Amino acid sequence: MWKEFKEFATRGNALDLAVGVIIGAAFTPIVTTLVQNILMPVIGYITAGIDFSNLAVAPIQGVEIKYGLFLNAIVQFFLTALALFFLIKGINSLRKPEPKAAAAPPQSEIYLKEIRDALVKAK
Repeated sequence: MWKEFKEFATRGNALDLAVGVIIGAAFTPIVTTLVQNILMPVIGYITAGIDFSNLAVAPIQGVEIKYGLFLNAIVQFFLTALALFFLIKGINSLRKPEPKAAAAPPQSEIYLKEIRDALVKAK
């Protein structure tokens, strides 16, 4: 069982996933601060001073639905996804491209070459 787990854990996909989760967790506080303290105040200024974090539906039987916080979370998600996209794109550009194996020509092309060669010999 230990050997099987070791093979799973050291496989490339598992390591890539682990790195992705760790980097994503490290980006979370940065993106949260960016959204809450920089972007949303600017968006609020553009929209005539609306503070999105305070947007809510009037209390219904004492329950207030704070959809402004949801809007902040959506912006935060998209910024996190965008940052991870550019990070992964940068890492992929540093990797050496794998050499492509020459694909075998289609059978029809082989037949046409044989016919061509036979015609050349017949002349």
